[in-house]
Amino acid sequence: MFSDESDIIYNKGEPMLAAAENTSFGRYGKAFQEGLVQLIFEDRPFADQITEVFDINFLELQYLRVFVHKIIAYRAKYNKHPSVEAVMMMLRTDLEDEDKIMQHQVREYFTRIHQRELNDIEYIKEQSIDFCRKQNLKEAMLKSVNLLQNCSFDEISQTINEALKLGSENNFGYDYLADFEQRFVPKHRSPVTTGWSEVDNIFGGGLGKSELGVVIAPTGAGKSMVLVHLGVNALKEGKTVIHYTLELQDTVIANRYDSCLTGYPLSDIINFKEEVYEEVKNLDGSLIIKEYPTKSASTNTIRAHLSQLVKRGIKPGLIIVDYGDLLKPVTVRKEKRNELESIYEELRSLSTEFQCPIWTASQTNRSGLNAEVITMEQISEAFNKCFVADFIFSVSRTIEDKQKSLGKIFIAKNRNGPDGIVFPIFMDTSSVKIKILPKNNPHMPGGKVPLNPVTLDAPMQKELLQQKYEKLRKKKREINI
Repeated sequence: MFSDESDIIYNKGEPMLAAAENTSFGRYGKAFQEGLVQLIFEDRPFADQITEVFDINFLELQYLRVFVHKIIAYRAKYNKHPSVEAVMMMLRTDLEDEDKIMQHQVREYFTRIHQRELNDIEYIKEQSIDFCRKQNLKEAMLKSVNLLQNCSFDEISQTINEALKLGSENNFGYDYLADFEQRFVPKHRSPVTTGWSEVDNIFGGGLGKSELGVVIAPTGAGKSMVLVHLGVNALKEGKTVIHYTLELQDTVIANRYDSCLTGYPLSDIINFKEEVYEEVKNLDGSLIIKEYPTKSASTNTIRAHLSQLVKRGIKPGLIIVDYGDLLKPVTVRKEKRNELESIYEELRSLSTEFQCPIWTASQTNRSGLNAEVITMEQISEAFNKCFVADFIFSVSRTIEDKQKSLGKIFIAKNRNGPDGIVFPIFMDTSSVKIKILPKNNPHMPGGKVPLNPVTLDAPMQKELLQQKYEKLRKKKREINI
């Protein structure tokens, strides 16, 4: 809607209504308008789309008009979207015409949006595009009325059709040149700690948003205990943890959180009711435990529940599904392994949709029951479900390990760092206490850890991958036969 820079007119002074309430974003409020301008600056495809129908006078607040005017003017002059550095330079040098208060407000706004992640992105995009397109269509209809007397039907039709085309979806993907700056902007994973600094150090700080983590363990090894441990450490970071249990009662899971948070043994929790409450009542984070009967809930069930929470203002910081193998498939398939594979793909999709990490667990086959170290080879039923996970670690505990409250964690897959690493652990299931042991530990025989953290060398990794590939090919041939 801007033929040249002279078309952009704004008056000084704040706050100020652009026009009547029904022709501005005034009814959406300050937060919405600040978010819209932030998106115009940060999202180049969205800026391309909305500036076709955007009028600067739709904005109610003056400092937003000044800021977005600089963005649009830069795009018009240089035929590209401004980088962060370009905007910083403009705000330092191109605000001389504004008074001191306005300069401060514009710069302060840029500082704020440069340090925050925007929520409700899809809502802001949908509402703002809809509003702008309707205003543009109104203008075209009023113009058409004046054309009725002297112009042909085709000319009037063309006026309306052109108005309808403007502002429509035009994001055709990532443009290698136009979006050059975007690939150098740091990506915020916002990792959630595992509670084990040794693991966090090789994992980029923990499981990040839009990532799926899987705990592998045989039956009775403590998968649910490990998931509770992960949830507790997220709570300590102030996250909202949504814990789905498909095997145990919600109160049983809650008691495990009680024990892990306070150190009181599970068997004595009932005797320390008041003490437990005093310790947990001031937690920075919040916990919601949702119980579903085994195989009664699917990923769609979880999605619906999460959507309800979001509508109530409860934004998940970590999702735990105990455990993925017990979910009901959305689509029934002939082979169980295909159903399990699709379930894990859907969990990965949920983590992206709700922009938070998801931890789940998977059962090993019988060969993992007394294995010293459990690898991905021992995953039950569907090896393919490992492909979509971002981080996989196994927990192995032999009979002797259980008697001594010991075990091992094996980093089987890590998209953000090295894998093939073994960590010895202390695991007390009576109080949900799991710690990674130091190299020299008095609890171990001889004061030393029998299996120090090691990384598999390149030939060993290559041989392991080749074995997995051959097994996968063999299975596919059997299916085709």
